[in-house]
Amino acid sequence: MNNRALALDALRGYAIITMVLSATIVTHVLPGWMSHAQTPPDHVFNPLLPGITWVDLVFPFFLFAMGAAFPFSIKKRAEKGDSKLKLVYEAGKRGIQLTFFAIFIQHFYPYMLSSPQDMRAWLLAILCFVVLFPMFMRIPLKMPDWAHTSIKVGAYMVAAIMLATTSYADGKTFSLFSSNIIILLLANMAIFGSILYIFTMNNRWIRLGILILLMAMILGSTVDGSWTQSVFNYTPLPWMYRFDYLKYLFIVIPGSIAGEYLAEWMKAYQKETDDYATSPYRKMSIMLMILSVVIIISNLYGLYTRNLVVNLVVTVLLLLAGKCIFLRKVDGIALLWKKLFNAGAYLLLLGLCFEPFQDGIKKDPTTFSYFFVTSGLAFLALLFLSIVCDYFRCIKSTRFLVMSGQNPMIAYVVGDLLIMPLINLLGLASLLSYFQQNAWLGFLQGVILTSLAVLATMFFTKIKWFWRT
Repeated sequence: MNNRALALDALRGYAIITMVLSATIVTHVLPGWMSHAQTPPDHVFNPLLPGITWVDLVFPFFLFAMGAAFPFSIKKRAEKGDSKLKLVYEAGKRGIQLTFFAIFIQHFYPYMLSSPQDMRAWLLAILCFVVLFPMFMRIPLKMPDWAHTSIKVGAYMVAAIMLATTSYADGKTFSLFSSNIIILLLANMAIFGSILYIFTMNNRWIRLGILILLMAMILGSTVDGSWTQSVFNYTPLPWMYRFDYLKYLFIVIPGSIAGEYLAEWMKAYQKETDDYATSPYRKMSIMLMILSVVIIISNLYGLYTRNLVVNLVVTVLLLLAGKCIFLRKVDGIALLWKKLFNAGAYLLLLGLCFEPFQDGIKKDPTTFSYFFVTSGLAFLALLFLSIVCDYFRCIKSTRFLVMSGQNPMIAYVVGDLLIMPLINLLGLASLLSYFQQNAWLGFLQGVILTSLAVLATMFFTKIKWFWRT
């Protein structure tokens, strides 16, 4: 029995790979549904345009996976005897490290260093990538703890010197407000999501109750002159924290419940001897895989094309089919599927009920419908991957997902800080213009660049060079 939740690694890997893919395809030659729903065919951002596409799922899926990891990290350490105070300290430290990571990488993207990009920018980007290794990984050499700590502190000092002494494009200077917003949001979730889980790990109802209070705070903040608006707008560190960031707990916390379902099943699994691949649930598993994918795709299509009533009816029928036909009396791993399916169904329907509110589902500005729909779809995606990875044990075919999910920090930056600079230094960048001629080539560029990023990540994972906070 592998002591890792491979389905969770695979979900995290899917999220990070599609995140890289969505950033590397040539969007201006692709149809609107290949980008964020709020950037229609003319690819001009329109905050009034409702709907979601597959691109709008990548970040919530990653947040969901982050929350699902809490029972495997925080709760496991608590069971080993770590105090709540120590766990809170570790959560704060992780959030600060991720914040530094967000600021550091943002300043050393080649386009931030020079315009147009030049050799200096590409070399500095590669140097940034190299410095991140001693900063976020434990050197695989036998040495005392103080030596490891000294190397890590030294790497942070080198990074700080680089930030302070580097000149940037268009005369810009170092700024704490210049950071990677994706990583900054993850840093806030690492702190506040972890702390919320630490104090509610034994009572998920309290955890959900706090989310309702958070919803009340967010809705109350829209009233001018209210105390909730004052709390919402207050920030002691505007470059790091805004109350508005806490809204992503509506994805992280449901993820923590999914992680608990996984952890509970893994404990029971170790006591079982059945070969799931030959169990009576084999046919059911195939139907659930198909059903999960169909529900995800149909909701993306229905919400993007705004066929809301048809989408709602189809979704309800599909969910009833899963609930009444395939998941009636089950046990073992099928009980895990039932829990994931039920939770996903409830959140998805909740999100569809919220859809008319706030002028339709939107990623930016985010709506409650977006939080609940994407969380529901994340449950179904985890169900699909649980069947693939943990039931049928398709290890080889999912290795690229699992290994990328085990090393997400490298996967996120290796393309911008290593692969693209190398392509430019080798004089191959001019070939990329060839991919801007039509939609097929535009998508192919993303596939090629993403594949290179995945291969690089798999290499570092294979040699056990992990970045950790």
